[in-house]
Amino acid sequence: MNTECNPTHLDFSTLGSRQILADFDGGDITSDGGALLLRKTEQLTGVIAQFAACFTDHRNPSLVEHSLEDLVAQRVHALALGYEDLNDHDDLRHDPLLAAVVGKRDPTGGGRPRARDQGKPLAGKSTLNRLELTPAAADSRARYKKIVCHNRQVERLFVTLFLQAHDEPPKHITLDLDATDDPVHGRQLGRFFHGYYKNYCYLPLYIFCGDHLLCARLRPADIDASAGALSQLRRIVDQIREKWPKTKIAIRADSGFCREPIMAWCETNGVDYVLGLAQNTRLKAMIQTEAEEARVQFERTRQATRVFADLRYRTLESWSRARRVVAKAEHLAKGANPRFVVTSLTTEDRAAGALYEEDYCGRGEMENRIKEQQLHLFADRTSAATMRANQTRLFFSSIAYVLLEALRRLGLRGTDLAEAQCQTIRLKLLKLGALVRVTVRKVWVKFSSGCPCAMVFRRVHANLSGLRWPPPRR
Repeated sequence: MNTECNPTHLDFSTLGSRQILADFDGGDITSDGGALLLRKTEQLTGVIAQFAACFTDHRNPSLVEHSLEDLVAQRVHALALGYEDLNDHDDLRHDPLLAAVVGKRDPTGGGRPRARDQGKPLAGKSTLNRLELTPAAADSRARYKKIVCHNRQVERLFVTLFLQAHDEPPKHITLDLDATDDPVHGRQLGRFFHGYYKNYCYLPLYIFCGDHLLCARLRPADIDASAGALSQLRRIVDQIREKWPKTKIAIRADSGFCREPIMAWCETNGVDYVLGLAQNTRLKAMIQTEAEEARVQFERTRQATRVFADLRYRTLESWSRARRVVAKAEHLAKGANPRFVVTSLTTEDRAAGALYEEDYCGRGEMENRIKEQQLHLFADRTSAATMRANQTRLFFSSIAYVLLEALRRLGLRGTDLAEAQCQTIRLKLLKLGALVRVTVRKVWVKFSSGCPCAMVFRRVHANLSGLRWPPPRR
C-alpha cells in the first residue's frame, strides 16, 4: 500500500518501516501555554492594571482597537515569557492564547474591521512602541505618539505593590541598595565610559526589600554610585511609614553608598544602616592585633581565618561624628583580606561577627535579583535613543519581574520551584506547548499528556485558585 505524502511535508530519516514527516499545519498551537498562570496571577494582584493606570492615553477613543490596558498587558506578558524585542510582536500578534491572556474578547482576531488585520488579535511593534517613545509633554494634538508614561506614578507604584503583598505590617524590613552597569552599544543619550566597569554604560540604581523591587532608576554613568539614592530613600521610607508607622526600617549597601548625607539622614529619621566602608591606612592600623591573630591561626590550620573587632571611627573631614565600625581581619592563602562595615546598630543590638556575616553579607542575595532582571527579563535592553524611552523600558522589565515574583510567592509556595529564578519558572511552567481551539463559548487549551511538570502546574493553579480574588487594596 502506498503511503500518502504531501510533497510539502518535511521528510526526516525513517523510523524502522515508518517515514517521519513534518509540516506547519497543526492549527493554532502556542509555545506559551503556561501564560495562563500569569493571567491568573494578574487577576489576583492587579499588577499590570495598576501599571497601566500610570499612563495617559490621548488617542481618539473612536479610532482605537487596542486599548491602553491591552497594550501594556501584551508588552509585560511577552517580557515575562521571554520575548525581549518589540519586533517579536509582529509574530506574537497572531497567537490566540496570548490574546486571551491579555484579555482580548476576540482571541482569533476574526472580527477586526480591516481585512489586513483579521487573524491578528494583538498589536504589532509599530503600535506598541508608542508606549516607550511618547514624549512627556505629548497630548491629543500629537500626530502619532500619544500615550504618556508618568514616571513618578510608576515609581510610587512599586512601593504600593510591595505594601499590597503583605497581609500585615512586618516588624522589621531591610532595604538593599545597589548600582550596576547597563552596557550600551550605540550613541544613546546619557552614555558615558565607566572606569570601573571598563565600558560605555548606564548606571541604574536598584532598591529591593527581599525579593520585592522598590526602585529601578536609570542614570548616566558619569556620577557617584550613591547619586540620587537619598531622595529615593526619603520617598520610599515616607510611603512605607504612611501605612506601616511601627515597622522598623534599615538600609544595607556597599561602600559606594557610605556617604555622610545618607548616614546623617538615617540617624535623624530613625532608620538603621549597615554600609560597607572602604579600607584605608588608619583603619588597617586599628586592627593590627586582630590581623596578626588571624595570620597566626591561618599558619597553624592552613584554613581561612576571621577575627572580628569593634571600633569607634571618624574620618578626618567628611563625617560629622564618630560611628561604630565592625572590622573583619581575615587571612587567606593569598594573604590578608581586611573588610570594614559602618553601622548605626549598637553592640547590644548585634554582635560584630553576626552583623558582618549575616546582616551585611546577606545583601549578596540582592545581586541575584538584579541578575534575574537583567539576564532573564531584559532590563539591559536599553537601546532606544533617549533616556526617557530607556527608563520606560526598564519600568516594563521591572513590572514583568514583579508579576513573576508574585507568581513565585503566591503560586509556587510548597512546590519544588518555590525559590526558583525567573528563567527556571519560565522554562518549566510557562514555555509549554499547547493546542488552542476557540469556540463560541470556550477557549480550549490542550497541553501535552506527557508534560513533565504537569503535577507542579496543577499545584500552582490550585494555590492561585485558593486565594481571594482580587485581594483588598491598601
